[in-house]
Order: sequence, then structure tokens, then C-alpha cells
Amino acid sequence: MRVATAWQAMDQRPLRFLATAWPWRALVHLISGAVLGGGVLAAMGILASGLIVAVMVPAAVLLLVAFAACGVGVASFERWRLRLVDLDPVPDPHRASLTPGFRALLRTRCRERATWRESGFAVLTLVLGCLDLLVLGFAFAVPVLLFGAPVDDPRSWPWVLVGVVVLAMAPYVVTAWAGARATLTRTVLGPRDTELGDELTDVGESRRRLVDAFEAERARIERDLHDGAQQRLVSLSMTLGLARLDAADQTPLARGLDDAQAQLAAALTELRNLVRGLNPQVLADNGLVAALEDNADRSPIAITVDVSLPRRLPAHVEATAYFVATEAMTNLARHSGATAARVHGRHHADTLLLEIVDNGVGGACPDAGTGLSGLAERVGAVDGRLRLSSPPGGPTLLRMELPCRFA
Repeated sequence: MRVATAWQAMDQRPLRFLATAWPWRALVHLISGAVLGGGVLAAMGILASGLIVAVMVPAAVLLLVAFAACGVGVASFERWRLRLVDLDPVPDPHRASLTPGFRALLRTRCRERATWRESGFAVLTLVLGCLDLLVLGFAFAVPVLLFGAPVDDPRSWPWVLVGVVVLAMAPYVVTAWAGARATLTRTVLGPRDTELGDELTDVGESRRRLVDAFEAERARIERDLHDGAQQRLVSLSMTLGLARLDAADQTPLARGLDDAQAQLAAALTELRNLVRGLNPQVLADNGLVAALEDNADRSPIAITVDVSLPRRLPAHVEATAYFVATEAMTNLARHSGATAARVHGRHHADTLLLEIVDNGVGGACPDAGTGLSGLAERVGAVDGRLRLSSPPGGPTLLRMELPCRFA
């Protein structure tokens, strides 16, 4: 399974984790974070000295713009270096200026909430840089100090052993803090829902439903279809086959029986697909990623599945994510006019994020009878949320957020 974050890498076996590049990537991430904090401190000092001049001349607006520009630059660098410990890129929340020119771009940036959020994060970088130094000092400077104890003093040997233990734990301490810092960076600097598109709206409001009762009803329907309707159709197919043996070739009766058998075979195929959709064996055996890839392979359009998970998800989360995603794939194949789509999924901060993007004509609406409201009800049954962005002309983005906490 593909490892996409530093925290996922730590879930591997200890020796296997140490043999990877993740501890070194985390170390570079913290060192660069400390350097960045120092650079921001210097920039703040320059701005503070300029504030004295601003009191005497009307330059406060220029200082405000410089502060915003500093935040944008820091955030851009943070998103770039985040790839050291989180392979999934963080989308830039800024929008392109509608008119060309530096003044238009400046006006657009100053009106965006993302700009001021990034400026606040630039100030927070000072604290984070100090914490980076503190973690690095604990992981490496403390063992060096403990190793420097007098070797001829018997009382110092326990401290040397403590230094060995601290140094041995250094890769895990550094990687754990780098993963936590990356999660904070992604949360603050990533685009908000309102920044994903003007047409991003709540698909529907849902409350907790009786999930166990729903799953029990689904299992009952699957059992009835498999043991009832499907068996009757198989028996009818055998009866038609025996009747065909008694009919002479090239007669109207023979042609009618052949046509009936062909239609019955198509009905059986559709029923088997329906039963497979109600309870796919691949989901139970191999998990969500394999089940989504299997469904994408059977889709009439090209669907790329990019889902990376640290381990098997809880059963109710897997089931909800699978059925909502497969229904969304079916809908986009029927209604979107798309030629390609992408399923992207990650587990971040006790939440499963699953996004389905297509290159279709857009204009999807929850009230247009496309089943989106029903999907929202299903997601709401597990306290999740379904979001939709589908401006006319596309692309269409369906985002599913499911609470997913491992035991």
C-alpha cells in the first residue's frame, strides 16, 4: 500500500521505517521550518522598524500590503515544502485576477480571506519554528550533552544510557512532530469549502439514521434477490433450454425461444450485477481501495483511482464510502457527458476524504433527480457530509467527508 504521509510511514514495522527516507525527510522539514521561522522573525523586525516611519508618514497601507505579501510568500513556501512529509499537494486557495496588471492582482489578493489567513499563519510560523528547534534540540542536543558526561564518574553512566535511548527515539520523535506540523499546515493553508468554487453548496442536511437497521435491510434484499428471483430466473432459463431442444431449427418457435433465452441471460446479468453491488465480495475480502478499483475497471469511461489508506477502515465507513462512490460513478457515466474521471481519497485527522472529479458538462443539481440527495442521506447516517461543486461547463467535484477514527 502506498505511503503518502509521515504518520502513515510510522505505522510500518520499526526496522522497516528506519530503513526508509521518511525520517530524513522529516528532519529536513523541521530544519527548514526553523530556518523559515528565523526568516519570518527578520521580516517582522523590518516591518516593525518601518512602523516607526509609518507614524510620521502615511505609509501604513504599504506596511499592510507588505505584511499580506509576506504571508502569501510564507504560505507558498510552506505548501511547497509540505511535500517532504505529505506527498499529496495542497491546492492553492487563491483565484486568478479577472483583469491583468499588478494593481488588479493586488486588489484581488487583499480581498481574499485566504490572504489574511496566510498572514496569520506567517505569525504562527514564529512559534512553530521555535517548537521545531525545541524538538531538534531534544532529539539530538540532549543526547550529545548526556554523552559528554565524565566517563570516569560511575554516577554518569545511567545518563549515558538515557542519551542512547533518546537518540534511538529521535527518528520517531522528529517524524511524529513533522507529521503533526504537516496536518496543521494542511488544515490552515488548504482551500476552504467556499474557496473550491462559487457553486459549492450543501447537498443536503442529514442526521444520524439507524445504520444497523439500514444494513440489515440491505442484506435482506440481497438474500431475497439471490435466493428468490435469481434462482427462479435460472430455473426458467433451464426450462427454455429444454424446450428449445424439442423445437425444430429455423422455425418461428425456435427463433422465439432463442430470443427469450437471450433476453433472460441479459436479465440474469443485470440481476447478478445488482446483487454484487448490494454486497460486493471484493469489499469484504480486500477493502475499499480494491473494491473501488474493481468498480472503476467495469465503468464505461476511464476512471483513475488514487486512494491511499493507512489500513482497513471500520466496516460501516467502508460500506458507506463504497456505495456512495460507486453510485456517483454510475451517475457521472450516465448524466455528466464526461470522458474521464478521478477518485481521490486520503485519511487525514480522523476523517476519510473522498473526492470524485469528472471532466463533464457540469450543472449537476441535488434537486434534479440525480440521486444526490439520497447519497447525502446515506453519508449523514454516519455523521458525514457531502459537498458538491458543479458549475455549468464543469468540472464537477463531489466531496465526501466521513468521520473515521481507528480503534
